[in-house]
Amino acid sequence: MKEIVQDGALVLREIAKPVPEELFGTPGLAQIIADMTEALDYELEGVALAAPQMGLPYRLFIVRKDRTLPPLNAASDAASGELPVRQEVLAPQIEVYINPEILKTSRRRARMDEGCLSVRGIYGTTKRHERVTVRARNADGTTFERGGGGIMAQIFEHEIDHLNGILFIDHAEHLIEIRHAATA
Repeated sequence: MKEIVQDGALVLREIAKPVPEELFGTPGLAQIIADMTEALDYELEGVALAAPQMGLPYRLFIVRKDRTLPPLNAASDAASGELPVRQEVLAPQIEVYINPEILKTSRRRARMDEGCLSVRGIYGTTKRHERVTVRARNADGTTFERGGGGIMAQIFEHEIDHLNGILFIDHAEHLIEIRHAATA
């Protein structure tokens, strides 16, 4: 499995290049997406991953959509005060965003807790737009638009920042370091 590069790697500070036309629909692009998916699957706290985090200077990111959704029955269990009887595990749902661009953002912004797989153990508070709409392409080259609020808006901005050589620690406040038991 390919490793996720860490802060200090030059590729994280460069502006990523657009995925070339000749790469769309090829086994090479499919392999890049498969490698990114495998790396993200391994990171249980991860919800998205940009190509520069894999050492690849392309404008591409993936989202584990299933990890952005609340657990099934969470709202009804909370309302009743009862503990959930069982937790449903959703199958991985990968969304691919190639050569993405932000089309519009809400005026309102909100402070959000944030971390990054390329800045392990560091967390902080960022100010992100509450809603973001992006235009991107699928692996086959077709164009689509997707809007999102809350965590999806945060993901869109965080990952596009990666594609522009920006890490969340560049603008986050109240940075803290949390060592996990496995790395302490």
